[in-house]
Amino acid sequence: MNITRRRGAIAFFITLGALLVGALITLNIGWILLNERKVALAVLGVILFALLIAGVVLNTVFLVREIRRNERQDSFLNAVTHELKTPIASIRLYLETLQRRPVDEPQRQQFYANMLSDSDRLLATVEQVLKAGQLGQRHRQLNRTLIDLESLVADCIATVLQRHHLPPEAIVLEPVPGAVRLHVLGIAEDLRIAILNVLDNAVKYSPSGVHIRCSLAITRYTWITLRITDTGLGLPPDQTKRIFNRFYRVPGRYTIKIKGTGLGLFLVRNIVRQHGGDVSAQSPGLNQGTTISLTLPLATSAASPLSPAPSSVATQ
Repeated sequence: MNITRRRGAIAFFITLGALLVGALITLNIGWILLNERKVALAVLGVILFALLIAGVVLNTVFLVREIRRNERQDSFLNAVTHELKTPIASIRLYLETLQRRPVDEPQRQQFYANMLSDSDRLLATVEQVLKAGQLGQRHRQLNRTLIDLESLVADCIATVLQRHHLPPEAIVLEPVPGAVRLHVLGIAEDLRIAILNVLDNAVKYSPSGVHIRCSLAITRYTWITLRITDTGLGLPPDQTKRIFNRFYRVPGRYTIKIKGTGLGLFLVRNIVRQHGGDVSAQSPGLNQGTTISLTLPLATSAASPLSPAPSSVATQ
């Protein structure tokens, strides 16, 4: 009901703006025709009407953007509420079961494992929201260390495999060409969050089976590119940039069964950019998988760790 109401409001403001612009253009033409012999008045009228038209257009654009922003925020609140309530309800159910009736030891241990898994999910959601708030503040330049990116990616893969109970072959890290050590200068905790978010998304959007390949390579001599490719649902061509916006989730069937807060890839983009890099998404189309590419500056004397990443690097 709320979505229908908002769409109606958007249509109303667009229609109203178009009618007002049409009326102003008509008045403008009439003014020019009535004062065609009075050049000064005609010029003044054109300027004033142009300003009025610009004001109406800007006001309409602003209202539509505000409505859409409110819609995304409401969707985010609903998603966060679900992500918080589901594990809490699950933990409560297990605790009530343990309290009300005797349970044999194997089942008890299974209950404990399930409750730990639910608590990890709950903690991950809270940390994601808190991290999004932190990234809205000033850039964190302190506590930057030299990080072996290959080791960090391997550790993140192990975490995701355990978190989603996947076999080792579900997520594969390809050997680095030349067996070189790839280091970046940054905050290990933040980069871990970024990589985990991309891997979790790849798992979540692969409902027919998880087959993820990760690769690391040096690009343009002074950049490291991490590519994470899945064989899941893929993306429409017009969504490859929008998915990195705050609270944004791909509309349609993507959001029917697959839950999320719309913050994961927003965090990825901000973390990578705060490390002097960039992130991009490519997809051949629906049901053909997605590749997320994270490009970071190589920690060498030849490149500044915090210099901006060229757009051509991120899209290779």
